[in-house]
Amino acid sequence: MSDKKQHDKPSSGGPSDDENPPMRRYFWWMLLLVLVAIVITQLLASPMVTGEVPLSYSEIKAHIRDGDIEKVMLTDDTLIAIPTEEALEEARAEHPDIDFKRWRSTKMRDDASLIELLDTHNVEYEARYTEGCEGSFVWFWLIGMVGVFLVWSMFLRRGGMGGANPAMSFGRSKAKLNIEEESGVTFLDVAGCEEAKEELAEIVEFLSHPEKFTRLGGKVPRGVLLIGPPGTGKTLLARAVSGEAGVPFFNLSGSDFVEMFVGVGAARVRDLFEQAKQHAPCIVFVDELDAIGKSRQSNPMQSNEEREQTLNALLVEMDGFDANAGVILLAATNRPEVLDPALLRPGRFDRQVLVDRPDVKGREEILNVHARQVVLNDEVDLKVLAQQTPGFVGADLANIVNEAALLAARKDKKSVEMSDFQEAIERVIAGLEKKSRRLNTLEKDIVSYHETGHALVAAALESADHVHKVSIVSRGIAALGYTLQVPIEDRYLMTKSEIRDKICGLLGGRAAEEIIFGDVSTGASNDLQRVTELARAMVRDYGMSERLGNVSYGRDEGFLGGSNLGPRQYSDRTAETIDDEVKEIVDVLYSRTLDVLRANVDLLREMSEHLKEVEVLDGDELEGFLSRVKTHGDEPGIGLRLDGGATGE
Repeated sequence: MSDKKQHDKPSSGGPSDDENPPMRRYFWWMLLLVLVAIVITQLLASPMVTGEVPLSYSEIKAHIRDGDIEKVMLTDDTLIAIPTEEALEEARAEHPDIDFKRWRSTKMRDDASLIELLDTHNVEYEARYTEGCEGSFVWFWLIGMVGVFLVWSMFLRRGGMGGANPAMSFGRSKAKLNIEEESGVTFLDVAGCEEAKEELAEIVEFLSHPEKFTRLGGKVPRGVLLIGPPGTGKTLLARAVSGEAGVPFFNLSGSDFVEMFVGVGAARVRDLFEQAKQHAPCIVFVDELDAIGKSRQSNPMQSNEEREQTLNALLVEMDGFDANAGVILLAATNRPEVLDPALLRPGRFDRQVLVDRPDVKGREEILNVHARQVVLNDEVDLKVLAQQTPGFVGADLANIVNEAALLAARKDKKSVEMSDFQEAIERVIAGLEKKSRRLNTLEKDIVSYHETGHALVAAALESADHVHKVSIVSRGIAALGYTLQVPIEDRYLMTKSEIRDKICGLLGGRAAEEIIFGDVSTGASNDLQRVTELARAMVRDYGMSERLGNVSYGRDEGFLGGSNLGPRQYSDRTAETIDDEVKEIVDVLYSRTLDVLRANVDLLREMSEHLKEVEVLDGDELEGFLSRVKTHGDEPGIGLRLDGGATGE
């Protein structure tokens, strides 16, 4: 590993709270001043200070009639009554805790009877109307307005114009800055993608020793695009690059640029790259790049001005990079086909690194990484588990290890055993076991023969995957039973005969129902869907039809229906021919499947009856049944000819 550099710079361009303690103290002092002013105003208006006891308007009039009022003062909305000496003494006796001076009431507007009443009882009165505001009212509003103005000014100075506390800073980048000590991820924590690690090791070396490349006139790639299915470890790889190089790591998602306000995404892109240049050398990682990098010509009827402006800003900033500035842009996506071609040209994302599903060796390494913190039983063989999980990505394997640990803890075991891992794999593949789902006798018979039919046909065909387990225990949402087939080795291509055998295996359940019960059920719906997809792919995509020849007709999702943005590229007559070919292939293979099961009908009945009793068949017991299967070459009339019916081989 290379020498690591320490970076203690703040994560944004504006000043932080710790860098501005005077500003913080100023804000709190102003807030305290406003609160004190409000409290003082309320105290000054209390009866204990003013000596004015509130009365209702009718009570004031009653005192006037009784001759208790000596003088009345009228203001804008208030009537203040000064009592006579006799009334004053009585009021003070009633309110000994108040320095009683007068009564106060809210004045009724346009009350002509009040003046008439005052004149009748010879009460002196005068009016004191004011223009504008005065007294405590003036101070209250003055202090409040000054406080609001100061707080608003502080927000504008610190946040609204690009500060670190963004009250209105929509254009600030949402990137999170991580220093190497915070991430703590290295290439040792990444397994199953050795080729990708080798590609990214050069990026680490450039960030650590840039002079090694610049002295020969070389230029480091400006951008590296990580491509691969979800869960393969693209984000983890990017963090490992940062951890190995010991440089700041800006981490954000493509959706962080998107806002409801037009132009905000572009502003955030510019701000992100400005921060990156200030922290160079560093790594900027944009996850889910397709959120902002979709092709601008992919679908003209669904254009988005904000997203296009954001993409344009990203293209401009990548062009404006100094090749030796020490800023590396890493991005990840699982949909590279939708990205704009301008992003993928040399000079922007110069390298595209594939992070593919791991092979059996890679899966074993990933299991070893995730099993470091798990107490494993001595019988656990991670190599066997890797062989049983073809097509699984790193996230799936991590989930299996975690599920196995939880299952063992639930049973109060001292260590995680192989059976826990087997149960975890079945949970991921088939779903949670549904013990509460009870089948009646007929349904249990149908499911038993259905799953046995799958197993026997797969065992009879040479190219079919190995049958690992047969179960009639309900799992997941709709699986009443399942047959678990595991390939012996990783495969990246399939031949025509292998696809045909796979279709026959899928049709085995429906064929077994027809042979035993003379009727069929809805249990084969998912099987038929997969069969149709495989047969259609043979004819339309792989050129495996003798009538249509070596021609690929591509997808036909229709206008706006998928990656092909236009009508299908073949005629209605060809579409009809494709449908006929698909049906003919399925019919021929179903006939072949029926022949296989009829040749093994006694074994089908025996194995199904035993499966109904034990509910699960695996291991040596399952192998004992499958070893007795008559293969397709043992009986006449089971071979397949695609241009006709079944024939002997």
